[in-house]
Amino acid sequence: MTKHSWDGDMNRTMIDLHRELGTLVRTGPREVSVSDLTAIKQIYGAGSKFRKSDWYSVWQGHRKFDLFGERDEKIHGEQRRLVSRAYAMDSLKDLEEYVDHAVTIFLDNMSERQGQVIDMGNWVQLFAFDVIGEVTFSKRFGFMDSGGDDGSFGQIEGALKSASWVGQIPSFYWIHDALSPYIGNHLALSARHGSLRQFAIKEIAARQDRGGNQKDILSKLRATQKEKPLEMDENAVASMATSNIFAGSDTTAISTRAIIYYLLKNPQCKNKLIEEIDECRAQGKLSDPVKLSEAEKMPYLQAVMYEALRLHPAVGMSLPREVPTGGATIAGQYLPAGSAVGANPWVIHRNKEVYGDDVEAFRPERWMIENNGDMHRFFFAFGSGARMCLGRNISWMEMSKLIPTLFMHYNLELSEPEKEWTTKCWWFVMQKGVNVKLTRRRS
Repeated sequence: MTKHSWDGDMNRTMIDLHRELGTLVRTGPREVSVSDLTAIKQIYGAGSKFRKSDWYSVWQGHRKFDLFGERDEKIHGEQRRLVSRAYAMDSLKDLEEYVDHAVTIFLDNMSERQGQVIDMGNWVQLFAFDVIGEVTFSKRFGFMDSGGDDGSFGQIEGALKSASWVGQIPSFYWIHDALSPYIGNHLALSARHGSLRQFAIKEIAARQDRGGNQKDILSKLRATQKEKPLEMDENAVASMATSNIFAGSDTTAISTRAIIYYLLKNPQCKNKLIEEIDECRAQGKLSDPVKLSEAEKMPYLQAVMYEALRLHPAVGMSLPREVPTGGATIAGQYLPAGSAVGANPWVIHRNKEVYGDDVEAFRPERWMIENNGDMHRFFFAFGSGARMCLGRNISWMEMSKLIPTLFMHYNLELSEPEKEWTTKCWWFVMQKGVNVKLTRRRS
């Protein structure tokens, strides 16, 4: 599996292996991938004794405050309670104006490029970075202004590529970590612990100097720090801000690319979405930019988003958990304590019992039927259980606003519709090849 992690095809490899071998696939000497639906609740459900495996230790490194990498469930629960208020649904109303600002700048850039073929995949990445800067620090990175990044994209990609395969052999990371003062850093893992963290620290210090009454995530973290300074110290604030940049930008960009790509690959779906947008607009039900509360009342838009993230969830590798003391029986097979077991979102989202026989088809309508509870229950794009992605509400808001606002104003077509995009799975499944011809729609 280490080779597949390096090659960047783990997502498709696991789909093929489960189709060939069934619900349990042995992926290493002490690791198993599972696709059995009853096992999902057992492994990831509330109160589960399955903690994160040592794969995550590579991500945490030496950081004491790390919601993603922390393996101790008690510590994770304490940390999550400290910061959850900043990411709750109630906080979205404070953050929406920041997203509006980024959407407006994105559309200004599209206006300057109408009639051209543009790399829409790159532009949504620029947007995602700028918007996470807005909601976290009330300050954009300025990538949309310059039309490019400052090297951050490459740093994150390098860190993802290294961690995806080094995580298969965590001991290698710790040996390298001990030797790095003498041999240098050859694993490209410093983006999360180094340059992006330094950027976050700089912005936090700048906020302290200038003050202000912002309603962004940093202000909410600062409020918690003021209430509980011992639990929420400077390192904790910096860690959360860094995680926002690292995880919040790429996942949203990947998901937004998927929505746009599948709509353009399926023109009948694109046209149906445009009909919904135009109808809502004619009835005075849409603002510009579209409000989250308005987007939530657009059933086809929501179905499109769920379907795109079902076919292309951002994470393409297993979410491994350690079997607790005493072992466990998973899908009829006993697994000893200390072994690892996990489910891959790409595999779960192609379960025909849940999503129908046409699991490889982009069909948003499947989400619009009654009694679709199982589809939502096993929707794994943001993880599951107590470890579900903390920023999922913010990401969903960004996409819910950008997509209808973009298609309200512009017609998008793939410049080479016969070509397929290319993807690489290094934890996140990143795409290339969303080149789009952009023309303004008539009002």
